[in-house]
Amino acid sequence: MLANISLDIKLEMTRPNSYACGYERLITIGLLLAMAVSIASAGELIPRRVIFGNPERTAPFISPDGKWLAYTAARDGVMNIWVAPVDDLSSAHAITAEKSRPITEFRWALNGTHLLYFQDHDGDENYHLNVVDKDGGNLRDLTPYKMVRATIIAHSYDRPDEILVGLNNRDSRWHDAWIINVVTGDSRLVEKNDGFSDFVADSKLALRLGARPLPDGGVNYFTRTRGGWKSFIRVSGDDAFNTSPLFIDGDGRRVYFTDSRHRDKSALTAIDLRTAKTTVLAKSGKSDIAEVIADPTSHMPIAAAFEYDRMKWQAMAPGMQDDISALDKSVAGYWFPLSQSRDNRFWTIWIDTPGRPIRFGLYDRTARTVKPLYTARPTLEGAPLPTTTPFVIKARDGLPLVSYLTLPKGIGLHTDGKPTNALPLVLMVHGGPWARDSLTYDPYAAWLANRGYAVLKVNFRGSTGFGKAFINFGDREWGGRMHDDLIDAVDWAIREGIAQKERIAIYGASYGGYAALVGLTATPDSFSCGVDIVGPSNLETWLSNIPAYWQSFLSTLQRRVGNPKSAADRKLLAQRSPLFHADSIRRPLLIGQGANDPRVTQKEADQIVSVMKRKGLPVTYVLYSDEGHGFARAQNRLSFNAITEQFLAQCLSGKAEPIGSDFEGSSVAVPVGKENVQGVSAALEQP
Repeated sequence: MLANISLDIKLEMTRPNSYACGYERLITIGLLLAMAVSIASAGELIPRRVIFGNPERTAPFISPDGKWLAYTAARDGVMNIWVAPVDDLSSAHAITAEKSRPITEFRWALNGTHLLYFQDHDGDENYHLNVVDKDGGNLRDLTPYKMVRATIIAHSYDRPDEILVGLNNRDSRWHDAWIINVVTGDSRLVEKNDGFSDFVADSKLALRLGARPLPDGGVNYFTRTRGGWKSFIRVSGDDAFNTSPLFIDGDGRRVYFTDSRHRDKSALTAIDLRTAKTTVLAKSGKSDIAEVIADPTSHMPIAAAFEYDRMKWQAMAPGMQDDISALDKSVAGYWFPLSQSRDNRFWTIWIDTPGRPIRFGLYDRTARTVKPLYTARPTLEGAPLPTTTPFVIKARDGLPLVSYLTLPKGIGLHTDGKPTNALPLVLMVHGGPWARDSLTYDPYAAWLANRGYAVLKVNFRGSTGFGKAFINFGDREWGGRMHDDLIDAVDWAIREGIAQKERIAIYGASYGGYAALVGLTATPDSFSCGVDIVGPSNLETWLSNIPAYWQSFLSTLQRRVGNPKSAADRKLLAQRSPLFHADSIRRPLLIGQGANDPRVTQKEADQIVSVMKRKGLPVTYVLYSDEGHGFARAQNRLSFNAITEQFLAQCLSGKAEPIGSDFEGSSVAVPVGKENVQGVSAALEQP
């Protein structure tokens, strides 16, 4: 639930980080272009277009009958859905024809004859649900309403032509539940929502569980009875981030939860829907439950994963340990199941091998073999991609911070993975903040390391995956102890000979963008420069302008960040808002913003740029008229990263590829400070 509404941004998807029931896994893949470039030497710059343009193909999803694969690939420069026989990818054909905005979320309908995909308008996040036949015919919008956001609540093999959809067309704050037939387009209302943040349905597409937010940031879960909704389980605010329903089993008797009640690290539990009796199925003493694989039809969990510094799978069904062992043996690095056929024989898998681009394979559970499918970016094969090493850094109060260090390929290293000579460093802060960094391929870390920087990513307090106490330590610590953790990590990097003290940048998107602003205002001597992408500058105005459909999340935000309606909290929010400390900024700042961002509105960028401009402080402001919370269009990503690369090279003395034609096709505008970054003015003048 929270993954859809937290202050988060996925600049590029590497490994999906969401729970899945059967093959029901939505894809949100970063969209990037492949070029025919030979890259071999460790010191050679990998062209930005190879890293950030459209990939040749994204992650494949298998059809229910196991005979077809669907993925996105460029059609006239825009990522669209393609379908191919599983044994003949060369005969793939495009079934959509989007002309401007890429398709980033799609799935097979369970009838196996249709595909569903979401599309918004210029990043406004009012997603429409579209359907198209697998041969490309009969494309239509199933939710043709203005200013309405559609979500999929459930679909089931028992009713393969239908889906249960949430629509906020009656009240923008709450999503009513509708049944929509994907073949005919017919729809009917099944539940008027009067305050539920989420629903869980069974295999008959009947609503069985509803989540109602509580004032303390907790959740009261209700079960559906003949007489209406009845209170079932009450989850406190302390547990809410680590306790939530996943799916209901095939017989409709149990609901599976990630569950931190009565423990710190969340476990996988089964809860009887009649008695609320709870049974623990899988747990770890070091980290929360991270992933669950379920059988596509029985919805019984068959494997679970836990992730502290690395991902580890745990078998939960007969034969699964043999599958895990076979995959571990076949794949050098990390693997993750993306989709499953209805009979659960075939899985498409994501493969992350250190030093190589992301690849995909088809796993046959009967033969226990992996058939290679394709590489997302084949022109990255042989490129000097860096590898990443995990470290656990101690915060000043002793809290362990699982962190990841990415270093340029080919430099001298000590046996512990640290460089023999200190480097300029980019502190890359993740969004959320209720998210986490992982030991998986990150194109941004790879890009910056290739430019000569050490890249440090820190799971500061408030990050997910490390237990509820770790998350709760971040409550009301935006710009406080959460920032102290980042500074402690930087100090560690300096002490360990990793970072050059006078050449350190702070970079991030969403919450990470806010952290960059805090870095330049609260600790102005710690950083040489900062990059803020869609980050809030004033916590009070940000909290007062959240989307209407975040209403169910409001009590959580007020608990964990602050309540603008409270006088005491307004003082805290002002203290932690970079806008009111902008006169402390002494180092260059680069800001990137989407004009249609519903999560962090353009006002957040405008107001701090206005103050800095008035005070003569160094700021460059980049604005995109056709983007929202992040930059989905490849042309816009390329242009912003070209500016960022030049900006960082100026303040950290790293390497930079000329901007060249990277503004072509982009909506890039630089209303303030274009003269501050080399090459920007000239690139803007190009026809």
